[in-house]
Amino acid sequence: MRKVKVGDVVSIHCEGRLENGEVFESTAGGPPFQFLVGSPEIISGLSEAVVGMTEGEEKEVVLPPDKAFGERDERLVKVIPKDSLNLDTEPQVGMMLNLVFNTEQGEMTFPATITNLDDQNITIDLNPPLAGQTVIFKIQVVEIQEGESPIIQP
Repeated sequence: MRKVKVGDVVSIHCEGRLENGEVFESTAGGPPFQFLVGSPEIISGLSEAVVGMTEGEEKEVVLPPDKAFGERDERLVKVIPKDSLNLDTEPQVGMMLNLVFNTEQGEMTFPATITNLDDQNITIDLNPPLAGQTVIFKIQVVEIQEGESPIIQP
């Protein structure tokens, strides 16, 4: 029976939850989640968890922050002038923004959450919402396809 390896494209059903049991992601009742194993766009712990699994196999994995959404970095919390953002709606605490920056690699979009605001300033958090948290994934491999190009691991 074929086992998942780095560079394969896998389809999985999964449920992601926090240590307190709160579900933050689930494919139940919908299509499976498909990804390239080893892609830097997927959290490393999820890619590592499916390697060696076979179609139909299920397992549960506990991922510490460094294998999930990363540690919180307080340097990514910024206070900016309210008038520096061009928003279509009135900003509110908890609102998610997609900030576009010009970088040496070109234009890049960064998600941010408004965590505080006053008359003149907005506090934004560029950390992923689940940064610093241990997460638990229940995974079932639905399909394994051989990838078209191998992933080069560092």
